Amino acid sequence: MIFDLKALTTLDVQHYLQHIIAPRPICFASTVDKAGNINLSPFSFFNLFSTNPPVVVFSPSRRVRDNTTKHTLQNLLEVPEVAINIVDYEMVQQVSLASCEFPKDTNEFIKAGFTMEQSRQIRPPLVKESKAKMECRVVEIKPLGNVGGAGNLVICEVLLLHIDETILDGSNRVDQQKLQHVARLGGNWYCKVTPDNLFEVEKPNTQLGLGIDALPDDIRNSPVLTGNDLGVLANATAIPGIDTGFMDTTLSTLLQQENSEERVQAIHRYAQQLIREGAVLKAWQVLLARS
Repeated sequence: MIFDLKALTTLDVQHYLQHIIAPRPICFASTVDKAGNINLSPFSFFNLFSTNPPVVVFSPSRRVRDNTTKHTLQNLLEVPEVAINIVDYEMVQQVSLASCEFPKDTNEFIKAGFTMEQSRQIRPPLVKESKAKMECRVVEIKPLGNVGGAGNLVICEVLLLHIDETILDGSNRVDQQKLQHVARLGGNWYCKVTPDNLFEVEKPNTQLGLGIDALPDDIRNSPVLTGNDLGVLANATAIPGIDTGFMDTTLSTLLQQENSEERVQAIHRYAQQLIREGAVLKAWQVLLARS
């Protein structure tokens, strides 16, 4: 189906976009107004946009139902500073509670049971329970419209990073497996990052991958290998040379079968297994050995 967004209601547009543009990291934003009243609220329209200068952007949108603005936005217009606290699984229920539309003078730190931690360079406090947090200066607030659902891009320069030692490795680098990020999906749906659902995709740094179009025809047109499988093979900078000394028991057994389409598919299935085990060079040799 094709949807013309101009023909949909704002709620329908919100439904489709929030379900398909996901998962989205969550900006758990702490702000203060000029009187010193504290607000704490989560926003899933959030991401990193520059590292030099270090810039993150989030968007407190106008409410769809009545076109009012969030307390966070009101505070930022008065005091252009924000503490952005990264959300992990251990705190997600409290974060959701903080999203309730409490009256403006309500401190969501207290309502949601979080601990205020004094910042070093900005006025809003940090969330002590967050394992990674940023002290930020607001560079610009860019309204995207004046109707319900319109975003307000809050462009922030990151001044200080606070990172819990429990998520760092021996070189003080973040260990991705130790920080169980939570991300927002559509409706009531969330997801979490755990070691069992992490995977790595090797990327060439200075040399170009040869590309799927440069793969041998029988590999590129394989009825077995998927686009992901071909992408792994095509990430090589060149087609490897045939190693005449390469052989293993499985490949030897397959090559003894009568030359047929079934044998080709069996070899490709074996290569696919090797690719998914991370043995890419071995998979290449399996595919080239039948030539």
